[in-house]
Amino acid sequence: MHFGVPVEENRMIDLMHRSHQLGVSTFMTADVYGQGAADEMIGKAMGSIKRDTYCLAGAVGHDFYETRRDGAKGFPRFTNPELRQPGEYRDYLFRATEKSLERCGTDYFDLLLLHNPDHIGYSSDVVWNAMRDLRDQGLTKSVGVAPGPANGFTLDLLMCFERFGELIDWAMIILNPFEPWPGSMLLDGAEKENIRLITRVVDYGGIFHGDVRPGHPFPSHDHRVYRPAGWVEAGCDKLDRIRTVADKYDLTPIQLASIWNLNQKMVRSVVPTLIQEPGDDAKPIEQKLEELASIPDIQLAEEEINFINEVGDNKGCMALKGGSPVYKGEPVADQWPLNQDLLEVARRYGIKPEEDLVCTH
Repeated sequence: MHFGVPVEENRMIDLMHRSHQLGVSTFMTADVYGQGAADEMIGKAMGSIKRDTYCLAGAVGHDFYETRRDGAKGFPRFTNPELRQPGEYRDYLFRATEKSLERCGTDYFDLLLLHNPDHIGYSSDVVWNAMRDLRDQGLTKSVGVAPGPANGFTLDLLMCFERFGELIDWAMIILNPFEPWPGSMLLDGAEKENIRLITRVVDYGGIFHGDVRPGHPFPSHDHRVYRPAGWVEAGCDKLDRIRTVADKYDLTPIQLASIWNLNQKMVRSVVPTLIQEPGDDAKPIEQKLEELASIPDIQLAEEEINFINEVGDNKGCMALKGGSPVYKGEPVADQWPLNQDLLEVARRYGIKPEEDLVCTH
C-alpha cells in the first residue's frame, strides 16, 4: 500500500487471523489494490474461517483489466467515456465484482463500495441501478460509495446521498480529529438519508499511532512524502495539546482518534491504516491492532469534543477534489466545475462554495 516498510505475506495473514480472534472481524479490500493482490490475500487468509463469522467489504470502480496505469493518476474509472458508454456500465460492474469475489474466495460481499467515482459515477442512474442489481442478485448484501483518493467531493457526495439515498447503505469518507474539514460537512446529509459512515485515514498519516515524530525517516516510495513540509511537526504539536483528554480516559492516541470519530453523527466504523514504520523502535502493527481491539465504549463530553475540534481545525488548508468553485476546465477523473445541480445542493445545506470549499492557506 506504499506506506511504511513492506510487510511479508505470512505476517499479514497472521495479523488477519489475530484480528478475527480479537473480534475486529471486518475486512476491507479493493480490486485495484495490487491489481487483485489484496483480494487474493483476503482469500488466502480467510479461506479456513467460516464465512458467517466475519464481514467483507469490497470496492470496484477502476478499470485495470483493459487499460494501463497512468502513472500517479492510477487506473481510469470504468465510466471514462473513452472506455465505454452507459449501456456498458452494468456489464462492467458485474464482471469486476465477480472477479473480485473469485479472488477473495467467496460468493458475496457484505458491502460493495463504488470506488473513487468520477462525476458520472456520483450522478448516473445507470451506475446506481447496476449497484442495486448487484445487491438484488446476491453478490453483495449492501452497497455504498467510497470517494477519493484525495480530500473533497463534498457537494458530489451530498448530491449522491439525495438522489440515491434509499439505495446507499454506507459511505466511506476521510475524517479524523486533525482533518475534520471537509468531511464533517457531510454528517448532516448522511443523517438525513440514514447513510452509515465509515471513516478512513483515522490515524492521520500515522501521527495517532504515536510512532511518527519529527525527523521521521519516510521511505522514498511512501505516499506521505507528498504531504506539505512540516505536517509531522504540526501534527505532533496538536497531539501533545489533546493528550489531556486521552489521559483522562486512559486512552492511546489512536483510541482517542477512533472514539472522536465514533462520536460523530452516523459514523459506525473506523478504518485507520496499520502502518509498519521503519526503525527498531517503531510500534509493531500487531500492537496497533491490539489497541484497536481494546477501544472502550466512551462518549466524550461536549466540551472535550469542542476542544479537540478547536485544536484540529483545518478549514481551508488544502485544495479539494471533485466539484470545485475554482476548477474551470473540462471534467477529469477527480475534478470538475460546479454545475447547477451541485450549486443547488450547496444552497440546501447552507454551504458557500467560494468560502467553504477553497484553499485559503
